Amino acid sequence: MEDLFTGPGIVVLIIALTTGGWLINNWIRAKHGYDLEDEWGGKTSRADKSAETEALRAENANLVQRLDDHADRLKVLEKIVTERGYSLSDEIEALRRDESSGVPIDTGTREKV
Repeated sequence: MEDLFTGPGIVVLIIALTTGGWLINNWIRAKHGYDLEDEWGGKTSRADKSAETEALRAENANLVQRLDDHADRLKVLEKIVTERGYSLSDEIEALRRDESSGVPIDTGTREKV
């Protein structure tokens, strides 16, 4: 046992331990879908181009686009509501006069202003 920690034995042990740790690290990363590291710290992305992965990426891009669209619409609505001279009762009355919307509105009652 004393021969292992003296001379070249310790160097071989350190190299074996670090190589083993690197292999285990890359195995865990590959198992969980992360990019792999090479010996010099560079990244190698996975070549996983399955149909399910591509479908999920397309769905994710679609959902991000929809979220951006809704954020833009919300900004417009906030601007309308906070801008001066906005009258909610005028807008409701305009909707009541518009019969092409297809939504039945009780025109017998009127809101108090």
